[in-house]
Amino acid sequence: MGNVDTAVEVGRQALMVAFLISAPLLVTGLVVGVIVSILQAATQVQEFTLSFVPKILCMMLALFIFLPWMLTTLAGFTQELFQSLPKLIR
Repeated sequence: MGNVDTAVEVGRQALMVAFLISAPLLVTGLVVGVIVSILQAATQVQEFTLSFVPKILCMMLALFIFLPWMLTTLAGFTQELFQSLPKLIR
């Protein structure tokens, strides 16, 4: 029974790290998308590239800004997982 609980806990931690790593980019895309949609509705300009290009550019900027934190978070999780492997195998 302990192995199942351990596997569930490791899976939960992995999903939490994946959520934390993806959150800055997803929030950036959401905020920029809403702002562009409001501007499109106000100006009645319905151009696909007008919503796509600003989102991509802002998400690239967010990736550039948050990449060190994202890598540190992922490396910390990986290091913690490898250090706990002997305990997990038992």
